[in-house]
Order: sequence, then C-alpha cells, then structure tokens
Amino acid sequence: MKSITLSQAVEGCILEKRAKQLSAHTVADYRNAYRKFLNYVDPDTPLTDITPELVKRFLADLSKSQPAPAGVAPRPVKPLSKKTILNIHTALSALWTWAVEAGYVTEHILRAVPRPKPEQRTIAPLSEEDIRALLNACNRSRTYNRPGKRECNNQRVTGLRDRAIILLLVDTGVRASELCNLTVADADFKNNRITVMGKGDKERTLPISASTGRALWKYLNAERVDDTFTHRLFTTTEGKPLDRKVLLKLLKRLGQKVDVHNCNPHRFRHTFAISFLRNGGNAYALQMALGHATLAMVNKYLALAQADLEAAHKTASPVANWQL
Repeated sequence: MKSITLSQAVEGCILEKRAKQLSAHTVADYRNAYRKFLNYVDPDTPLTDITPELVKRFLADLSKSQPAPAGVAPRPVKPLSKKTILNIHTALSALWTWAVEAGYVTEHILRAVPRPKPEQRTIAPLSEEDIRALLNACNRSRTYNRPGKRECNNQRVTGLRDRAIILLLVDTGVRASELCNLTVADADFKNNRITVMGKGDKERTLPISASTGRALWKYLNAERVDDTFTHRLFTTTEGKPLDRKVLLKLLKRLGQKVDVHNCNPHRFRHTFAISFLRNGGNAYALQMALGHATLAMVNKYLALAQADLEAAHKTASPVANWQL
C-alpha cells in the first residue's frame, strides 16, 4: 500500500470532486473544512497515522474554540455552530471514503467518530408586514441629517434590482446560490417562469407571479448593468455577478433599515414554504418547488402549518366564539 500525507490526500480528494463536476460552492465548502483540519494536524502526517481519537479531539476543539475571522478589519468572533461541525465531519468522511476506494488506507476511521447532532433551529417565516416593509426599503436610502439642513434621503440606485430579488425569493423559495446563478436566459417572461439549476445539477422550472415577472422585467430594462461574461440575471452596480455574500449583506442592510431581524435568504425560503402550505398548496408540489430529494424538510413545514391552522381555529371558530 502506497503511503501518502494528509495534504496529498486532500489534494487528491479535491481533484476527484472537481472531476465529478460538483458545484464551485460545494468544492469551496470541502476546501474550507480541509483547511481547518490541516491547521490542526501537520499536513505532512501520513494519512495512515491519523486516528479516530485525533478526529474526535479536532471536532471537540472546534465546538469550544472561536476561530478568528479572516481579514484585516476587526470583527466579532463566533463559535462554530453544530451544523457547521457536522458539515466538517461530512467532508472528512468523504476524504476517507476517497482514500479507501483509492487504496491508500484500509480503515474508514470516520465511521468510528460519532456524527455531531446539529441544533434544532426554529423555523420563523417573515410576516406580510415584514415583506412589505422590506419592499418599501428598496426605494429610498436611510434618512440622514446634514448640519443646518433638514432630514433627507436619496433614491437607491439598486432599488429595482433589490425589489425583484425580494419578490423572487418569497415567490419561489429558491436557495441563495440558485438565485445568484440565474442567467438572463433563465427568465421566461412570456410564460412567467424561471429555470433553476439546483443541488446535484438538477434543473427545475418554477412558476412566478405576474408581479414578480413585472419586477424582473423592469429591472432588466431600466437598471441592470450588463455582464458580458456570464449574462447573470443579478449583477452589482459594477456589472459583476451577484454572489451569496453580497446577497446576504444586501438583505441584512435592508432588514436593519426597517427592523426586520435575521433577514437572510433561507428565511425567505421558509416564508415561501409555510405560506404555500397555508394557502392550500400540497406537500408534493412544495417538495418539487424547493428541490428537495425527500419529504423530510417538507414534513417540518407541514407540522408548523398545521399548528398555525389549529391556533387560527381556536381564534376564529364560530362554535368557540359564539360559545355554543
């Protein structure tokens, strides 16, 4: 059996992931996980010398430590969430799966390392009032004061784009990466639908409302900076393709303007799913719209929608209200 080092194994595994044409986002997640492990273990360590106990200590230390954020500007440090640590465990498991299949090791040590249990996060959809406030925030900047002059605000140059983004997120429930990867050709205004490339390169076509279609059309014809390289649907003011980090910053800034907390792309996805079920949509149609392989996540939305229905019934039931 040929012996290789940890860094060589990481390089070989990443090459395989790229050869399988995984998305750039997925490959970047693998790289990030392996970078953390390489910072913890000497990169020249023979792969066969790494034990389950070492991996357990690494994951345990991640849950306690607060890694310093990259960059020069000081920013608050945050401990890694259990979900992030689970993702790192998954990435390491993929590394050892590759190594076993390639014949570099005989034992899949990650099978002896328990999978971390992620936090059960509350599903908190945005309200109608939240959405309307965010849409209003797209048009004008924050009100500000100037010495000796009255309060004022300005027309936002990205107002049409940001309105189109919010409507598309809440109208379809697409993931952040799916929205950022949309091209102009993916928007079908004649039939009011968009074509999305989801996880695993699985394509799906989603209907959009007439209002969302009009917002997209206005943005494309009045404000969008042409991106001659990728023809991405959403671009920055410099014509660069919008990415997930820029999208998250945009939504957070809009949320701060109108006191909508935790304003992030995934919360719009929750909002779409819950509203879809509340308004009579069925679970299988929702599964297809969200691009889920199973009904597991949809069942969580169903449970929440059912709880809402029961709460509404207690308030609105004629029998209860009339005390019959």
